[in-house]
Amino acid sequence: MAVRRPASSPPRGRLEPKQPSSQERFCSVAGTVGILSDPWCFLVLRECFFGTRRFEKFQSRLGVSRTTLAKLLKKLSALGLLRKEQYSSRPPRFEYRFADQGRELYPVMLTLMKFGDHWLCGESSPPLRLFHKECGCNCSPLVVCSHCGAEILPRRVHYRDVPGAGSNPKETNWTRCRRVSDPAILERVRPCSVARTLLILGDRWTFLILRDTFFGIRRFEEFRSRLGISTNILTDRLARLTEQGILVKMLYQESPERFEYRLTEKGKDFYGPFIVMMRWGDKWLTGGKPSLKLRHRDCGRDFQPLVVCDHCHRELDPRQMDFSLNYVL
Repeated sequence: MAVRRPASSPPRGRLEPKQPSSQERFCSVAGTVGILSDPWCFLVLRECFFGTRRFEKFQSRLGVSRTTLAKLLKKLSALGLLRKEQYSSRPPRFEYRFADQGRELYPVMLTLMKFGDHWLCGESSPPLRLFHKECGCNCSPLVVCSHCGAEILPRRVHYRDVPGAGSNPKETNWTRCRRVSDPAILERVRPCSVARTLLILGDRWTFLILRDTFFGIRRFEEFRSRLGISTNILTDRLARLTEQGILVKMLYQESPERFEYRLTEKGKDFYGPFIVMMRWGDKWLTGGKPSLKLRHRDCGRDFQPLVVCDHCHRELDPRQMDFSLNYVL
């Protein structure tokens, strides 16, 4: 997930196109994005982080039918993200609270929010202001090394494969994820920087291309060879990422003209959310068998990414956070 080119990659400029494979590299980040990019599941989880617990409140906030909402809550409970708790016996009534697995998505949400706040708000103010009750300061999340506490930058990280590395059948992690036909659905009820960020990541091919740029892939044939992606889809997704300012297209050969795609500063800012999603996926989607280990060049240690307060540098816990809204519901 960092900048070292895998040892198995062919030399630059000598890649031969291959037929699309039925397998792709296992990636716990893909599993995490696959869950969050299901638009209705995301909306329910988001409202949970705003303190919604009860069926009627979810329904009034989201404007969905009782049948649809019941299916969503059942699905999120089956995934281990929510738990159903009885709060009244006469008549029986229930509320939905985060299980540990769901609560630990909070750092993921914070890093996606930070990216959206910085890059996708335009002239508007960020929708939320975070307040850290432990230090009494308004704060912004910061992704740091679990050993030395320094901010994690993509060029300061090495990766290596570990025994959990391998391949999965294609689209295994994306069976619940579809491109949202109406982007406004993810900002239903309230403006949301996380939703705006997920609109970039939520498409399977866009995610895989962006992920591979962090593995050092730059050139069209490299992407096509590694991903088994059709030429027209790859052309389309690279054009979108370039238009969105995530990648920049650079000429590296004049005759014939050939180009490579490099991350912009905006694109590099996805690295923090990526490795935080990887940490969550490694813990909850792999049975504790990660596919990669990350090493921080600055301290020379394997590390876990921590999401901390930029003032006191303590790890952020949803139970120690408050927020104010910059919009009216």
